[in-house]
Amino acid sequence: MGKGYSADLRARVYGEIASGRSRRAAARRFGVSASTSVRLAQRMAETGTLAPSRQGRPPGGGKLAAYAEALIGWVEADGDITMPELAAKLAAECGVTAHPASLSRFLIKAGFTLKKNTAGKRSRPR
Repeated sequence: MGKGYSADLRARVYGEIASGRSRRAAARRFGVSASTSVRLAQRMAETGTLAPSRQGRPPGGGKLAAYAEALIGWVEADGDITMPELAAKLAAECGVTAHPASLSRFLIKAGFTLKKNTAGKRSRPR
């Protein structure tokens, strides 16, 4: 993902626009594209701030969020279940396909870890 321009540069470009220069002239002076200065002026008019908006998806959603209770229940019932087995069970019972790596990330966010005990058996404490 790209990074937004610094707040200082944004303020200087918008300051030029606010002082009466054209958007293209302000862009040339500070070495940014014309579309950047146009977007900065539009952003200031719409929101009243020059701060960059948040990038990426909002947290908390995703395909697996609707099946969280089922997934957590299956893992708590069988602590030794593998991610491919969990993916197959999800596909069979709910009709949802998910990559084992996605399931692993979901379970890590839910607080599960994978530790081996002294007997060499895997368990998934929460």
